[in-house]
Amino acid sequence: MRWLRKLAIVAVLPLLAHCASAPRLDGIVASYAVPPAADTALDRAVIGELGPDPAASSVRLVENNAEAYAYRASTAAAAERTLDAQYYIWHEDLTGRLLAGELLRAAERGVRVRILIDDLDARDKHESLAVADLHANVEVRLFNPFYSRSGLLGWASEWLLRASRLNHRMHNKAWIADNRIAIIGGRNIGDEYFGASPHSNFADLDVALAGPIVADVSRQFDDYWNSTSAVPVSRFDFRRPKPGELQALIARSKQHDEEAAETAYVQALRDVEHRTKWLLAPPSALHVRGVELLVDEPGKVGGNRGRDGSRVLAGLEAAIDVAEREVLIISPYFVPGQQGAAALVRDVERGLRVAVLTNSLAATDVAAVHTGYARVRRQLARGGVELYEMKRKAAGADGRGQLSVTGSSGASLHSKAVLIDARWVYVGSMNLDPRSTVLNTEMGVLVDSPELAEQLRRQWDLITSPELSSRVVLEPDGELVWHDRVGGKERRSQHEPDASFLRRVGVTLLRAVPIDSQL
Repeated sequence: MRWLRKLAIVAVLPLLAHCASAPRLDGIVASYAVPPAADTALDRAVIGELGPDPAASSVRLVENNAEAYAYRASTAAAAERTLDAQYYIWHEDLTGRLLAGELLRAAERGVRVRILIDDLDARDKHESLAVADLHANVEVRLFNPFYSRSGLLGWASEWLLRASRLNHRMHNKAWIADNRIAIIGGRNIGDEYFGASPHSNFADLDVALAGPIVADVSRQFDDYWNSTSAVPVSRFDFRRPKPGELQALIARSKQHDEEAAETAYVQALRDVEHRTKWLLAPPSALHVRGVELLVDEPGKVGGNRGRDGSRVLAGLEAAIDVAEREVLIISPYFVPGQQGAAALVRDVERGLRVAVLTNSLAATDVAAVHTGYARVRRQLARGGVELYEMKRKAAGADGRGQLSVTGSSGASLHSKAVLIDARWVYVGSMNLDPRSTVLNTEMGVLVDSPELAEQLRRQWDLITSPELSSRVVLEPDGELVWHDRVGGKERRSQHEPDASFLRRVGVTLLRAVPIDSQL
């Protein structure tokens, strides 16, 4: 009888999915970026910053989490024409609600606001997004949406019936103000990305861009916004919000801003926001002609083109193929597979220094992903690839205080970057794993700038120091050993340092399960 009950549940789940109506796709109106002009504050600021070389783009590496928040908040506050936001995750926490409030205030000023969110995160926030969409100056679209808008059974049944579609997600991140300034990189919207979480924060990277490259970022936004996978939130058969709910949302947003003003995070941000206003704070931005946007087509979702469908990976591989000295890779989720590992070893064999920084088992927020990396770790080390694993540790006097304004207890690597020959720099959303290269859409920029490369190298040198990361070495006897420094003393570990026994056992067991293609 127990088995019969289970079979009955499985039989009913597909019926539940059919009860969820597909969104109405007729008559959706396309919209596009508004060309920049010269009459807004951001127009004037960017024109003044770029100076006499209109072909050069302004590029700033945004390492500090608090500044990453402040750049977004200050450009939203300064926008007078348009704001476009494209994200994989947007949390309803302190910073998520503050930035949502900035968008609402901009809409109240008459700014056109477009919000595009991947539905893996947005489904649970459907009602609040639908209410925001009531505003005459706000439009919200959901990328690759679920048909069911609430409930665990509907969610589970859709995964059973539509897993091949739903397993592909939009991982892009872009914030574009007045089509003049764009911020792209690895950060989603949420406390852990901006150093506001009291528990654990990410070490992450963005780039703030101005100049001709911003038009490319806006074009990719328009491509995604107008694709058949982007569905207006108003097109679902779900509870329609009442007009009064919009004013209530605006009032709650204002109240949240007032309450947040007393938090330690916002108080600590005041000076940061002043320094980052309109991207004119020192140090001045780099003026670079060689800036290329690497972005996957929105059609990668729903396609079965494998690694060949990743334009971002293709662009990176082309840059690495012509490297002459070294390739430094930062990837929090690093699952190169046998093919990718062999390619990195071949790069070593042709005379390159190849080094990889990823999360340690103790630091990663997705332990299952670590199994895919652990499966090829010995192969990489044997082939001469340098391996560094960032430790989970509290922010302190060692330089990691920039991770968190609130002083969280831990940190996890979330930056996605590549440094090639002390000249080429990639910063973006793509991890070197099958989920990024095969399943999800990604984006990033490839910048030809020795000055930017030097900035990224300083970040590399900091995080790969023995205080913050373990160096994984293959001993002559074939054993892997982790070398680092704790409390000023050298440490040598013969198993994953700082990871609990249960976590180590769990990952060991998972290594027997063939799940690499989903990591």
